Amino acid sequence: MTTLYVLDVPENTAVVKIADEDPEVTVGRRGWYFEISSAGSIVVDRRATGCRHAVWYSCVAGVGRDGRITQHDKNALRVDPV
Repeated sequence: MTTLYVLDVPENTAVVKIADEDPEVTVGRRGWYFEISSAGSIVVDRRATGCRHAVWYSCVAGVGRDGRITQHDKNALRVDPV
């Protein structure tokens, strides 16, 4: 299971909302974090979130041991299974 953790603060809710629009993705909570999970890849388009670059590049709190960030640039955040 590929898992991405995002701190639960107002600035990051757009990232979580866009991730949750993917039917293959499940969004839950773990403590102070959103837990975004998928059996496959997790892909979030930055422009769809409307996030400014500073928020975008600081939104990742962690990645589960079965995933790896393969893209985190001005266009998208992609976490793939290992």
